Amino acid sequence: MTDERSFEDLQRELDELVARLERGDVALDEALSLWQRGEELYRACVERLDRAELEIEELRLGGAAGDDSARPAG
Repeated sequence: MTDERSFEDLQRELDELVARLERGDVALDEALSLWQRGEELYRACVERLDRAELEIEELRLGGAAGDDSARPAG
């Protein structure tokens, strides 16, 4: 999924889908479609969170690991 909306937009849509499914007022075929879309949104959210975690870790380390590997020896 290459959805470039913000994490918050993706999460909002996912929350809305979950609420619709929890109400139980959708037909089976629609529920299956909503579930599938929910899985896509969930994966997109997890991917965004993983990328953010990696970026935070890089910032926390001060980018030193990447800088050292780029420097010539000696």
